[in-house]
Amino acid sequence: MTGLNLLLSDISKSYGEEPVLKDCSFRFDKKGIYVLMGPNGSGKSTLLKICALLENPDKGEIIYLSDGNAINKDISLKRRITILLPNVGVFNSTVFGNVAAGLRIRGLKGEQMGKRVEDALNFVGLLNKRNQNALTLSSGETQRMGIARALVIEPEILFLDEPSASIDRKNKDMLEDIILTLKKNESSIIIMTTHDRSQAERLADHMLIMESGRIMAGHKEI
Repeated sequence: MTGLNLLLSDISKSYGEEPVLKDCSFRFDKKGIYVLMGPNGSGKSTLLKICALLENPDKGEIIYLSDGNAINKDISLKRRITILLPNVGVFNSTVFGNVAAGLRIRGLKGEQMGKRVEDALNFVGLLNKRNQNALTLSSGETQRMGIARALVIEPEILFLDEPSASIDRKNKDMLEDIILTLKKNESSIIIMTTHDRSQAERLADHMLIMESGRIMAGHKEI
């Protein structure tokens, strides 16, 4: 079970005069998949980016807890979380090289790095494309490569922003199977957004309904 939890306290965010989030509070501290479900414009993607420390709130606190202790000022925190955005950034390199990038930054190399990359590629069904230029992958394959790149660093909290929004049915099914397998492995807390209610109901252990910038009162346990 992950020792890393996330507490949101009265998070608000505006862009110009337009409020996007309004006093959002929640504690992510259980195994499994949390799904932020709501229509486009409900604030779910902005909330996810704030949780992943890509944006700052105008008001409120984001508190990361490791075994009960606040660690927001710990320089290693960003190595324990990662986010997959809808548009995966792709380097002009092989699929293997793209997935290995985060490990190289962390100083891993040689057999240890190679095994972790190959395990991640095998997990998402792309091991046979390890030597292919990543720029030639289909959109669905690119999204699965993004999942492998996120998983290879072994995050304790994994954020997924609309992970299947622009991919075909076959790759969408594969991606959902990957996410469900991650849940069974219990290696990470997964927090994802979707506007697809049927997908949310298939994947979620804990569903948070967002509307007009607010997390609605209570949440649904699936």
